[in-house]
Amino acid sequence: MGKKGILLVNLGTPDSPEVKDVKRYLDQFLMDERVIDISDFRRALLVKGIIVPFRSPKTSALYKKIWEPKGSPLLYYSEIQAQMLQDKLGPGYQVELAMRYQNPSVERALSRLKEGLVESIKVIPLFPQYASASTGSVMQLVMELLSKWPTIPPVSFVNSFHDHPSVISTFADHARRFDLASFDHVLFSFHGLPERQLLKCDHTGSHCLKNKDCCAQLTDVNKFCYSAQGHDTARLIAAELGIERKDYTVCFQSRLGKEPWVQPYTTDVLKKLAAEGKKRLLAFSPAFVADCLETIYEITVEYCEEFKALGGEHVQLVESLNDDPKFIEALEDLVLNG
Repeated sequence: MGKKGILLVNLGTPDSPEVKDVKRYLDQFLMDERVIDISDFRRALLVKGIIVPFRSPKTSALYKKIWEPKGSPLLYYSEIQAQMLQDKLGPGYQVELAMRYQNPSVERALSRLKEGLVESIKVIPLFPQYASASTGSVMQLVMELLSKWPTIPPVSFVNSFHDHPSVISTFADHARRFDLASFDHVLFSFHGLPERQLLKCDHTGSHCLKNKDCCAQLTDVNKFCYSAQGHDTARLIAAELGIERKDYTVCFQSRLGKEPWVQPYTTDVLKKLAAEGKKRLLAFSPAFVADCLETIYEITVEYCEEFKALGGEHVQLVESLNDDPKFIEALEDLVLNG
């Protein structure tokens, strides 16, 4: 029998931190109908006419602050994860890495699996919590590309792994590198989404955002809700570390535009905690499996500076899953049993 194909897909990164490459990345990313889910005309007007021209130089400057000699941290760690998984699975598997936006492309990674004569393909979007704009987008693109193949092998997808025990314990292990008792409060800061995208996930129309605790626990109604899965991730990590509910807050960062996004916003939480006299915060970013712009710069630099300006002392980022062998064990389990 042939090898089994494994396709790991992360979000993406510019080919370089230069403005031209950032423009290309942002254009592909933001023109995705699942990322900005409005009409094609309005999306093109917004992205190509406003966001990309004005945001690219600023985003380029930020990427230059985190770019390393070995390249983008997100791509660097993703490549290590793919190689570690290949080494762990052995010659009976062919592991390929792709980025949903830019390079290495999903199309090229699928072609490599095709050239490898794999007997099946399992796709693992590297997003712990399901969202239409991330996992859903990967699934859609893969299915669109495979639909053009004359012969389509058996294909399966991992929908999410927000509650995988090894993922939870890895985040907890990384937090234990610090003196937990020295922090006044813990943040679980997730990447934000427009509220309308959460509402679309509620097929009943009677649960999402109907009360402030709609994401407090997973049910049949919200089991695919990004926010509800995020709250579940935070609850599990907190339980692993013995952190009481009153001592942590789930919040959301990286807003775009003026319409309502998932709340509470991380910036508002920082203001609230500073007003309460909190001085030292420990921050997780459990929507990412590899450190990137949103963790290395947005939390470590921007939020830390903002909190200090409000009277706080420090915001400490907990390292992402990165190249931790325990996370690779989680990926192996998703391959074999997910």
